[in-house]
Amino acid sequence: MLRAVRRARSMLDSKNAHVWLVGGGIASMASAAFLIRDAGMPGPHIHILEEGGTAGGCLDGSTSPTQPGFVTRGGRMLCEEVYQCLWNLLDGIPSLEKPGLSVRQEIDAFNAQVRTEAHARLIGQGGRILDARHYGLNGRDRAELTRLLATPEALLGARRIDELFSPHFFQSHFWQMWRTTFAFQDWHSAAELRRYFLRFMQEFPRMHTLAGVRRTPYNQYDSIAVPLQRWLLGQGVDVRFGHRVTDVDFDLRDPAHRRVTGLHVRTAQGEHTLDLAPGDACFVTLGSITADATYGGNHEAPELIRDRRDGAWSLWETLARKASDFGRPQTFFNVDDNKWESFTLTLHGRTLLDRIADFSGNLPGTGALMTLVDSNWLMSLVVPHQPHFPNMPPETFTAWGYGLFIDAPGNFVPKPMAQCSGHEILDELLQHLGFGDIRNIALASTDVTPVMLPYGSAMFAPRKPGDRPLVLPQGAANFAFLGQHVELPDDTVYTVEYSVHCAMHAVYRLFGVNRDIPPLYQGLHDPHVGLDALAAAFS
Repeated sequence: MLRAVRRARSMLDSKNAHVWLVGGGIASMASAAFLIRDAGMPGPHIHILEEGGTAGGCLDGSTSPTQPGFVTRGGRMLCEEVYQCLWNLLDGIPSLEKPGLSVRQEIDAFNAQVRTEAHARLIGQGGRILDARHYGLNGRDRAELTRLLATPEALLGARRIDELFSPHFFQSHFWQMWRTTFAFQDWHSAAELRRYFLRFMQEFPRMHTLAGVRRTPYNQYDSIAVPLQRWLLGQGVDVRFGHRVTDVDFDLRDPAHRRVTGLHVRTAQGEHTLDLAPGDACFVTLGSITADATYGGNHEAPELIRDRRDGAWSLWETLARKASDFGRPQTFFNVDDNKWESFTLTLHGRTLLDRIADFSGNLPGTGALMTLVDSNWLMSLVVPHQPHFPNMPPETFTAWGYGLFIDAPGNFVPKPMAQCSGHEILDELLQHLGFGDIRNIALASTDVTPVMLPYGSAMFAPRKPGDRPLVLPQGAANFAFLGQHVELPDDTVYTVEYSVHCAMHAVYRLFGVNRDIPPLYQGLHDPHVGLDALAAAFS
């Protein structure tokens, strides 16, 4: 049935069409790869228009723009069962460092060697490691979990998580681990939490170790985005940086055959219009997790931008005014509810690195998020496998962390995290861990780059049907919407998988690709997973 639907919708000739991809994130890059590999499109017929100067979107990793050292704005943890579209994509991309292996095979080999088994998932007052094996759920908590799983999404609507659970649930070890693994706030969408429970049910028994996590050898930019970009460029794909799309022209006169006819583009040289030929197509990434991101330094806090200067959101606002089913971006504009702050530590020397390893019982790369449950900021820290960036200087290392409650004053530094410099954040962290004896050494040998993301968790905002447009709106003849703010029923946003899944969906449907999209994994379909999750809930 799925293949028949694809053929019925296919109106485009992949051999002759040109495709214009608005945005240079992983959704556009994956679309380009699927167009070449599965639809047979010549690489030079594919054009990626990116406002910034780097491809990869949220899959980032670079030198810090404010001081010596490195920075990643976010951290992504992959897993074997859920990320089937991503693995499908990476199976066809050659590794840059392992001749003869694909990127997928390279990641598999790395995880066979460096296994995650956290020994310090939760940390209490005075740097005391808590026994996270005991999830702390009572009978009412379990009943509320069951009720959420049994409630159809359509009945949940825009309800918040804290409308469905009692106060005890939010104090449980289970919630502290779940929320920090996936970055949920109590006021986020109950419908999104339900999707996460269903998609990641297999993680219930291993939340305290995160043994199901799969990581990349380096940061995701160098391990995924760079080899994918190199492959695309090798296929002749046209990538244009510094190109901001400000508007898209549509012909909407026939509801059954709606088309994109042109793009309005702004570059350093001025503004111009790109006219699409009748057989061409356009894929537009809507919104952005990293829009208006700002960077602080050792002695400066990052700025919080509220007025949507980045083009990704303003473009969606413009498009949403053209048709009622193009989504409602204003649903996701509440910066105070959605802002998110991370920080990257660049360690010059082993003193702090070795202390964290000794304290946690994990060598770099084998642990997971260490969450400080008594932190007013609810800080978490993870030390990845080293080196986390290619060609790092000798005796240089990185760690990454974030806070969920960034408007609260710190326990030791009497300021909100959002107003703190990098060294103030590090000072708060050191005192929570009980590392006061190395405080001066750590501060003198560590560069800290905090990053403010005004829309870091916007995709979790409570929403109603129609707030996110379909990948292929009704009657879309030559266009698709991509990214974390489109609607893919039952799948989970805030994952690389979501972006790759929507790219596959768009390419296969518009170009009649005669291949099946990998089915959505849901652990409850496996009775063993369900029983293991039930046992964990009673731990």
